[in-house]
Amino acid sequence: MTSKRNRTFSPATRIAQALRFIDEETGAVVPAIQPAATYARDENYETRKPYWYRRDGNQTTAHAEAIIAELESAAESLLFASGMSAATAVIDQLPAGAHVVVPRVMYHGVLAQFQKYDALKRLSVSYYAAGDLVELEEAMRQGETRLVWVETPNNPEWEVTDIAAAAKIAHNAGALLLTDCTGTPPCSTRALDFGADISFHSATKYLNGHSDITAGVLSVRETGALWDDICMVRKLHGTVLHSFDAWLLIRGMRTLFLRVEKATRNALAVARHFEHHPRLEKVLYPGLPSHPGHAVAQRQTGGQFGGMLSIIVKGSKQTAIDVTRYCELFYPATSLGGVESLIEHRMTVSGPGFPVHPRLLRLSIGIEDADDLIYDLEQALTRANGG
Repeated sequence: MTSKRNRTFSPATRIAQALRFIDEETGAVVPAIQPAATYARDENYETRKPYWYRRDGNQTTAHAEAIIAELESAAESLLFASGMSAATAVIDQLPAGAHVVVPRVMYHGVLAQFQKYDALKRLSVSYYAAGDLVELEEAMRQGETRLVWVETPNNPEWEVTDIAAAAKIAHNAGALLLTDCTGTPPCSTRALDFGADISFHSATKYLNGHSDITAGVLSVRETGALWDDICMVRKLHGTVLHSFDAWLLIRGMRTLFLRVEKATRNALAVARHFEHHPRLEKVLYPGLPSHPGHAVAQRQTGGQFGGMLSIIVKGSKQTAIDVTRYCELFYPATSLGGVESLIEHRMTVSGPGFPVHPRLLRLSIGIEDADDLIYDLEQALTRANGG
């Protein structure tokens, strides 16, 4: 029998115990919240490291960062007040005129920021079709491209990009690779292990899992000048994640493995049921063997494909919107990765100009009973078609 003393405990065990947290003074097994905005200096008027003011973080936020760093196998992780502020920290440290390569379709907020910076000549942006490594390589500029942005699976059609192959393409051109794997959190996909330089997550989503905070996180394989610059951007912008939100994030992450496992099972059941449904044109889910990125997704997630899928409804744009209106169990709300199931008409939410199918509905599958979710979609589809 393996000695407990010599055993390396699994990430699922370590995260469930918040890295084996025990308060040294009280023995509490739940971390406390440290809300301080400022910190007193010592008797010699020296700062009591590592904190002196709220914009540098605090103990609660640092604890959440340590949990994510272990999940990601990262040198360090850094939490921000939102996913957009984390993305902005990376974008803003790029030198003026830097060339970046991003997907044509990706999370609409980040895409809009790249488009704005390109129009202002702040950055030079080239685009590729998500998951298409040939187009990605063609978009590179040897010695000029500074950053490649990969989102996998890609929101909202869930194309899959081979992270290891994308890393090779980026590194061969002298660029860094950032991956957004928000749809498959690090209990499923650890992008740094596949060669990514920076891992990005909207921690609002699966990492927290309860739809009660906004947060973003960056993790790196190696620290250095780039990481120092990103830390400085966070400090100057004042976008450190607040302590109460960090505490909620710690609480949420303790059930991450269970939630993602259940959401994946539910999503697969929903996708299989509706794959050849007469009222649907297509089901988009990497967990289906018919999905063109299934093999790569299987390799990168170990079968934990996550709870995100999209459906393209037959009929008109209004038919698709009506499905969201007639759902009795799915919430017609934006976001993803929570314990509750959500449905949204993506074109309405993304706004004009975003390249998305007019009849696409994005589903975030939660941890409810799968049969109840299937029933709800069936009755909504029936009502939307006049049945």
